[in-house]
Amino acid sequence: MNPKYILTAAIFALALPAMAQQGAPPDPQMKAVLDELAALGGKPIETLSPDKARQQPTPADAVMKLMKKQDKKGPEPVGEVDDTSIAIGDHKVKVRVYSPKGKGPFPVILYIHGGGWVIADLDTYDATPRALCNLVNAIVISTEYRHAPEHKFPAAHEDVFAVYQAVLKNGWKRNYDSKQIAIVGESAGGNMAAAVCLMAKERGVEMPLAQILVYPVADVTDMDTPSYKENAEAKPLNKPMMEWFGKHTVANPEDKKNPYLSPALAGNALKGLPPATIINAQIDPLKSDGDKLAKAFTDAGVKVNHKIYNGVTHEFFGMSAVVDKAKEAQEFAATDLKAAFGK
Repeated sequence: MNPKYILTAAIFALALPAMAQQGAPPDPQMKAVLDELAALGGKPIETLSPDKARQQPTPADAVMKLMKKQDKKGPEPVGEVDDTSIAIGDHKVKVRVYSPKGKGPFPVILYIHGGGWVIADLDTYDATPRALCNLVNAIVISTEYRHAPEHKFPAAHEDVFAVYQAVLKNGWKRNYDSKQIAIVGESAGGNMAAAVCLMAKERGVEMPLAQILVYPVADVTDMDTPSYKENAEAKPLNKPMMEWFGKHTVANPEDKKNPYLSPALAGNALKGLPPATIINAQIDPLKSDGDKLAKAFTDAGVKVNHKIYNGVTHEFFGMSAVVDKAKEAQEFAATDLKAAFGK
């Protein structure tokens, strides 16, 4: 064989591992959002203080910019939106209530937003509650929580569990049936949605009928998984960002093994939890977390419906206005929610 070809083949073989680390390319619609996000000029979160990180442009900002370019109106209308709060001990937690049009009583969904326990708020994650309110014809209560590093783990988890208990009691007298309750969370919110189910079981509180976990953080002890390697430099979430979130959230390294932070490690404690729908994106360091959690649930006898959407990234779920696969994923989640509600 010609030595030139042998050398070329050898160079190509050496390049394969590096190529594999780059991960899959985004589909055209997802790429359009990422291009808009890049144009907003945000700085890498992991290089900033939490205060500065909270001021950076978000994927939601990029979606709004793209919608304007495409002459699309937003946000998606629902019957009514109102803000209130819940007193929890010595502090208050904001919640936003999305009500559908028509007559109730409606089923109710507690929605927990993402942001690595450090950044983001109810406004950042406004699109998903609106979509689920309409798709499921349910009242959606989106909850805030105390953020790290000002309030380390388990502050956020305890806040959302307290809000869950308040939703069960329906102290606001909203037009919903608290016996028809489900929980939905994205990213860190997906982690906390699973934790709420665990906490409800352990503390003798009524559990939700279903848990919808969208690219959940499921094992903070392991950031060397296949998807962390493949998507180490992905946008809008990458490995350095996840390490930064963990550094600010966890006060004690032993807490990383806590089943509330790492539900994939909960083992038999998962037995008896409500059916779980897990949604993952292909271009996301957390994809393997979804795989782990699906296996842990299955091993514990919990019914699991797990789907991975190719060509999209972390945060895609709320982008249905400009990303078709987000709409597909929302409808997938809505189908399981309606089934849980007997619709």
